[in-house]
Amino acid sequence: MFNCISNHPLVSYNTFHIKAIAGVFIEFDEKGEFLSWLGANKSSPESIFVMGGGSNILLTKDLPGIVLHPFNDLIEVVGDDKAGIRVRAGAGTVWDRFVEWCVERDLGGLENLSLIPGSVGASPIQNIGAYGTEAGNLIESVEVIDLANGRSFTVPKAECRFGYRDSIFKHPEGRHWLVWSVTYRLQREPWVNLTYEPLKKFFSDNPSPTLQAIREAVIAIRRSKLPDPDDTGSAGSFFKNPVIPVSQADDLKKEYPGLPVYPHDNQTIKVSAGWLIEQCGWKGFREGPVGVYPAQALVLVNYGGATAKQIIELSERIRASVLERFGINLENEVRIL
Repeated sequence: MFNCISNHPLVSYNTFHIKAIAGVFIEFDEKGEFLSWLGANKSSPESIFVMGGGSNILLTKDLPGIVLHPFNDLIEVVGDDKAGIRVRAGAGTVWDRFVEWCVERDLGGLENLSLIPGSVGASPIQNIGAYGTEAGNLIESVEVIDLANGRSFTVPKAECRFGYRDSIFKHPEGRHWLVWSVTYRLQREPWVNLTYEPLKKFFSDNPSPTLQAIREAVIAIRRSKLPDPDDTGSAGSFFKNPVIPVSQADDLKKEYPGLPVYPHDNQTIKVSAGWLIEQCGWKGFREGPVGVYPAQALVLVNYGGATAKQIIELSERIRASVLERFGINLENEVRIL
C-alpha cells in the first residue's frame, strides 16, 4: 500500500501529542513502490523526515516538507545456526509486538526491552536500551535505503557505530538513510540478564526465570514508573544519563553517598539523571499543562494542550538547576525538531 496525503495532522504520530502538520505525508509498506516514487520525485534529503512511532521526538512546528512513515511489519526467521537464530523485522513493526513475538518463540535477548514504545526502525538509530540491555548488542545488520540516490543496501553491525543512545544513523554519514528492516541475532538458551537492581530483587528467589517471566516483570516495572503514552503525552526519558570522569564521580559520591552510578569504561562513569533531577526538587512538579512525572523524574509530560515551547522551557530550567548544584550538564535524549 502507498498513500500520499497533503497537509496531514501529526498529533497521533508523536507520543508527546504535539499538534503539527506535515506538508506531504507518505505511508507505505512495499519497498518497490517507494523506490519507484523516490526515483520519480527528486526531493532533497534535507526536506524529508522519516517518522516511525514518534516516541523520541518533540515537534516544535509544522513539517512543510515530506514525512515518510514506513509501516512494513513482516517478522521472519532468516537463519538458524550455532551462533543463534537470526530474525528480521520490518521497520514499521511495533517494537513491543516484535519483542512479544520473540519471547513467545523462546528466542532470548530482547525481553528486557519489553514495552518500549516506538517501532523496530528506531531501534538501531537510537540504540534503544533498558534494564541492562542495548539493542546494538543484538543487532546483526540493518537494511537501509539512501534517500539521496535510492540505493538499497545492508549495514553490518560493525559499521553501525553503536554507542550510548547513538549510532551512525544519527550522524552525517547515515542521517539520510531510511531504515527498512533490522536483523537481530537471538538465542534459544540465552544468558538471563538480571543486572538491573529492580529485576534482581524481583527474581531474588528465582535465579533462572523464563523469558516470559522476565518480560512480565519488565512490563510491570515500566508501568509502575512511566506514563502510558496513549493517556499522557511524553517521550519517555527526556535526558540521557550523563557520563562523567571517574574522578568527578568519586568526588560526587563523597558528597552524595546515595548517588546511583553505573560502570561505563575505564575513564568514565554513568550516573543517574533521574536521581540528579529528583534531588533538585523537580519530581512531580507541574505547571499548567506541563510537568515532571511523579513516578520518574526523567520523564517530562504533556498533561494536555502543552506546546513544545513550554516543554523546552521546563527542560532548560531542569538542566540549569542540575548544572548549578552538581556541575553536570544534562543532554537531551529526545530529538527536538
